This record gives sequence, structure tokens and C-alpha cells, in this order.
Amino acid sequence: MRYRDALALQRAVHSHGTDDHLLLLEHHAVYTLGVRANTENLLAPPEEVGADLEVADRGGDITFHGPGQLVGYPLLHLPGKRGGGMADTVAYVRSVEDLLVGVCQDLGLTDVGRLEPYPGVWIEPEGPNPRKVAAIGVKLTRARTMHGFALNVDPDLSFFDRMVPCGISGLGVTSLAAEGVEVTIAEVVDLVAERAAGQWAGGPVERADVEWRSDVSDLSAFSRGEGPGAQPPLGRKPKWMRVNLETGPEYRRLKGLMRQQQLVTVCEEAGCPNIFDCWNDGTATFMINGERCTRACGFCLVDTRRPGELDAGEPGRVAVAVAEMELAHAVVTAVARDDLADGGASAFAATIATVREANPETTIEVLISDCKGDPVSLGTIFDARPDVLNHNIETVARLQRRVRPSASYARSLSVLARAGAAGLTTKSSIMVGLGETDAEVDGCLADLAAVGCGIVTIGQYLMPTTNHLPVERWVEPATFEKWAELGLALGIPHVEAGPLTRSSYHARQAAAAVGGVPVALASR
Repeated sequence: MRYRDALALQRAVHSHGTDDHLLLLEHHAVYTLGVRANTENLLAPPEEVGADLEVADRGGDITFHGPGQLVGYPLLHLPGKRGGGMADTVAYVRSVEDLLVGVCQDLGLTDVGRLEPYPGVWIEPEGPNPRKVAAIGVKLTRARTMHGFALNVDPDLSFFDRMVPCGISGLGVTSLAAEGVEVTIAEVVDLVAERAAGQWAGGPVERADVEWRSDVSDLSAFSRGEGPGAQPPLGRKPKWMRVNLETGPEYRRLKGLMRQQQLVTVCEEAGCPNIFDCWNDGTATFMINGERCTRACGFCLVDTRRPGELDAGEPGRVAVAVAEMELAHAVVTAVARDDLADGGASAFAATIATVREANPETTIEVLISDCKGDPVSLGTIFDARPDVLNHNIETVARLQRRVRPSASYARSLSVLARAGAAGLTTKSSIMVGLGETDAEVDGCLADLAAVGCGIVTIGQYLMPTTNHLPVERWVEPATFEKWAELGLALGIPHVEAGPLTRSSYHARQAAAAVGGVPVALASR
């Protein structure tokens, strides 16, 4: 993940999280400047080698992160500490060094340790050629840690030639691979996780890995709705998943209105089972930026052919429809538009402004893509000040690559974190029945709580066609009730969970409730 996404995620967990966390990841190529950085230590423009440049609020000077380097961000409470003084910081840095020295020793390196007065882990620290294998830069605030360490497993070491690493001249940088240690990132992750749990955890440890695949050819067919058409023999839908066809007069009126205004709704495009309930109740979710998506998720029915040009008149037609429907709460979503420079953000902002001008009493909720994590694009939407900012995490960490190969669990958390930091009410949704365990859903709820998410919905996944990802299980209503109560116990103000719950289901009620008494709803 990009450094800026990780920083947003860290800040949110630091502010909202009640548990200790350890984030282990690889970054895209990036040079970062600490609070004491001297820009003269950056010897060449980062863009020449395709690297980002970011300013961080950690200690230290300049460092590099990139593929082949394991980066760790411990977000820990330090009980009994004074809250961030120099003595506390030195003691904590020592504990990080101890962890990494132990990992290097586990891998067979014997001459490894500290080199005073420089933080980090060094090979042959007392020899004629000491060289750094791990850099450390931290921050302590209110006895809570941020930032962390970077262990060079097998990165391209030429990136370090373009700077004075950590502002230290005359000393080299190395990697485990350069020292003759043949090991994968995954193997190092296991060692770090085990030692970190033993060193820092004061209780049970939960681990959630994103399942990466070097060959995603098995996903492409599902992502395009061209899967083999087979699914486990689950039998008929249970009774709680059956929806009656109720095309009443209000449903028909709204359908006619949508066609008259040439509007698209996600209710229709995504095959939502609640369409009759919602439309007969006079509510709908508008989908802007066309009806063709640039991403191909294995659960979604939306068209993935090449999208067309944006329709400048669309925001106005949405505003007219909101007025004619007399909506108290309008939900606007969109297809992902990675073909556009801003990911479609400006159209969201225009729609929010136009709907609000024509309907000043209507609250507005937007369900957005991640805009590839671009802070400017996301800022365009945030600055339009929707009443609710919704971005769906969709599934648990392990299944992200299978369910939505173009997205990222960590990036989705960072989008919610940034929206919360901008002062917006945030919302997200989880689908179940894709192969996750109950414990993984518990962990996902904990992650959403840790970034301050205000509203969470949980519902049963349904295959839009037999060529999409299969339903692996039907989740019992009692399990949804358990998740609703757990989310509330974790500090999420409003949780709605039920077999037929979808992201925009009861959106008006959720938006109204989140500012008042916390409510957990288990809908059957």
C-alpha cells in the first residue's frame, strides 16, 4: 500500500483504537522525511525512479520504503509510561530493536545488533564495515505509539544510493538477501508476528492476513461474470432469504420517474433484493457517472464494458428526481471510474451541490469508490460535505483479492480514516457468505471500529448469476444478531445486520440514528 494510505490508517487507529495493533506491509517506492529531515540528504528527485516523496511526523531524517522491504507499524498502548518523553521513547525504540535483532538471529545472522548512537539494527556493528539492515523511526503521543520499522528483506538497494540514509554519512545499507539469507517476505512476517506477540501482547492475539495470489487468472472469469457456473450444493434458499415480488403503484411510479429522467439506480443494476421494499417506501439509490464500471469485482452485476463520457446534465436530473420523490434522505453512488483523472470525484461534488441547492432539507449520503487513494480526489468529495460518507470494505481481509481484485482492504480503511479526519460521518458495509469465518467478520468489525466508522451494515451475499462468485454458506439470522450487538459493543454507533441488509438499506434511519442513541438492528 502507499505510504500516505498507511499514515491515514495509523492516525485513525491511534485516535480511535482501543486495542493494540501491528500493521505489517510493503510500500510502493517512497522516500519519507522525518521531523528532523535535512532535504540536502535527498540526492536526486524521487520521480526519476518512480518514487513518491512524503513528509512524516516520525522522528529521524530521510529513509526509503519499497517492495522487498517489510515495514511494521506497531500501534501500542504503553501502560505505566509517562506519555512520550525522551526516556519513554528510548526504551520503546530499544524494544523494537530487540524484536528485529531476534528475527535476524532466527534467520541465522549472528553478528547483528546496535550501533551507538544510531537507532536501528546493524550487521557487524563493531566491525570495520557496519551496515544497516533495519531502520527505525517512531512517535509517542499520549503513551501511544505510531510509525515503526523497516526491515530490508530483498529490496532494490540502488534506491538507497539516491539519499543519505537516515542522514548518516559513511555507513552502508544492506538487506537479508545481500547477507546471504534466502527468505520470503511471508516467512519474515511469520517470525516478526510471533516475536511481537510474545514481546508486546498482553492478551489474546488475532491475526488477519490479506490473501495474495501471484496468479490471478482464476479470478478473471468470476470478475467478468464468466465463471464456470458451478457452486457448492447448498440447496434452495432458506426461507429467510426469499423475497416476494411486490410491484405496487409506488414502485411503478418510481420506475417511470427514473426512466423519464434517464437515471440509473444501483437498486436495479446490482439486482438488490430490497428494491420492492425500498421503492414502495419511496426511497432509491441513484448511480451516477454512467452505468459501466472500470473494475470487475466477482460479486457484482454492473456492466464492465468500456465506459462512456460523463453526462454534464446528470446532477440536475438527480436533483429533480429527489425533489419529485420528496426524499428526506438521498443516497448517491457511482460506478468506479479509474479511467478518469479524479476517479469521478468532481461528479460526486457537483451532484451533492446540485441536490442540496434544489433540496436544502434533504440529507445526502454518498457511496464512493476509493479513487485509488488519491488525496486530492477524495478531498474534492469531502469538501462537498455529504452528510454521510459511505465506502464499502465489502469482505474480510483474507478474501479481498478474491472478491475485489482491484481494491485493497487497507486502502478502504484509509479512505474511511481520511473521511473521519475531515469531520464526516462514515459508513461501510460487509457481505457474508463468501467463504469467511465468523471470527474474521468479528475482526473486520473491530478494524472498522478502530478507524472510527460510524455506521456499518452486514448482509448475506447473493450470486447475481451462476457465473459469479459462489455462495459458500447461508448465514443464520441469529449470527447477524450477534454481529449487530458486537459492533455496538466495539463502539460503532449504528450497526444494521440481517440476511437481506444492503449498504443503503434503511439509510435514512441509520443517518438519523448515528447522531443520537447507539442502535443495533438485526433485521429479518
